[in-house]
Amino acid sequence: MEWYVFLTGAVVLMLGLFAVGLPIFLAFLTLNLVGLYVLTGNFKGVLLVVNSMYDTGASLSLAAIPLFILLGEILFRSNAVNVIFNAVDALVGALRSRLYVVSVILSTIFGALSGSAMAVAAMMGSSLLPEMEKRGYQRTLSMGAILGGSSLAPIIPPSVMAVVLGILAGVSISSLLVAGVVPGLVLGFVFFVYVVVRIRLNPSLAPVSTDATGLPWSTRIGLVLRAVPFTGIIVAIMGLIMSGVATPTEAAAVGCVVAAALCFFFASLNTKKLLEALKATAWTTSMIMVIMVCSVSFSQVLNLSGVTTSLVQSVIGLNWSPALMFVLLMGLGFVLCMFIDQIAVMILLVPLYKPIVTGLGFDPLWFWAIFLVNVAVGNITPPFGYSLFTLQGVARVSIHELYRAAMPFVTLYLIMIAVFALVPPLVTYLPSLM
Repeated sequence: MEWYVFLTGAVVLMLGLFAVGLPIFLAFLTLNLVGLYVLTGNFKGVLLVVNSMYDTGASLSLAAIPLFILLGEILFRSNAVNVIFNAVDALVGALRSRLYVVSVILSTIFGALSGSAMAVAAMMGSSLLPEMEKRGYQRTLSMGAILGGSSLAPIIPPSVMAVVLGILAGVSISSLLVAGVVPGLVLGFVFFVYVVVRIRLNPSLAPVSTDATGLPWSTRIGLVLRAVPFTGIIVAIMGLIMSGVATPTEAAAVGCVVAAALCFFFASLNTKKLLEALKATAWTTSMIMVIMVCSVSFSQVLNLSGVTTSLVQSVIGLNWSPALMFVLLMGLGFVLCMFIDQIAVMILLVPLYKPIVTGLGFDPLWFWAIFLVNVAVGNITPPFGYSLFTLQGVARVSIHELYRAAMPFVTLYLIMIAVFALVPPLVTYLPSLM
């Protein structure tokens, strides 16, 4: 069987399994077994799949995933979120676009703390969005600011998706985590500038805000100081990783212990909430792990079929410029993320992309860090961005209105991806200091 026939059949089968609603892990497991049968004519090679699943699940690098998830759960289930909200609200003050700016800043901070774009979209949609509508802020721009900020969660460390991508792509997880700092912060700043400029051009989009002007500076400083320990957790984690003192897994473990202690003394963490955080972490980690162990072996099936080698030779044989190939590789990931879960897209594309990236001579860290940004925008990209559906569920708005709200921020994402590609130091400089 020709390699392109096998690859096309595998992709069509996978998309078909997704379309009928089969869970991702079962879809990949089915795909692996069918592919193995097509190649060998029997299931005697099933041990290949089993061994691959075991090796993946036993990887020590995966220990960082539940620890990062637990860190976010602890901060979300205690009162730390409200402490940070009050601090940001006090800092922004009576700026006309105040709550737009607050939504972008908070979504960025909460995204870094939790690592879950959907969790941030749900929280902001149920708490801040109703308040913005009540005060006369335009709903479309309000939802756009929340969606844009929440989509930064997979980029700004600690990021579960960065850990998964690092394992799949075979690059340093520490470097990939650090590489997301500058792009994430730059994107957050771009969103901030966008909403401020929109209000300057059209003041009717926001009311004159005077709520925060009555707060004395001593009160504002007190609110900010109270939030410093919680945001400092992220700084401490990144400091441990960049200095080489700890691995991502060790830094995440330290972060969980420190977060639990801080939330116990300065927030409202108790035994009941800690148990709830542990249960939620176990459930989320189980879903991610079962997807990974059932899907990583897909790359081995591709290697067995000869698809990987033939695909690389065919792509390099096109003699297209590296710039055009970069656009093609990123464009495919962007389009797939419109329809498929981001982890599924990474698991599907990374095994195919790895040898191509090497063959084209791209810096692996630079390419995969930008690929992570490219995949992250899938959270808010129509028609099937998961954060879109999450926000729709809590805000009870039409999906078409959400599409209109998301598109300006998707456009900003695409522009900044081009900037990151043209200015590599924005991605690679910080990891080079490690």
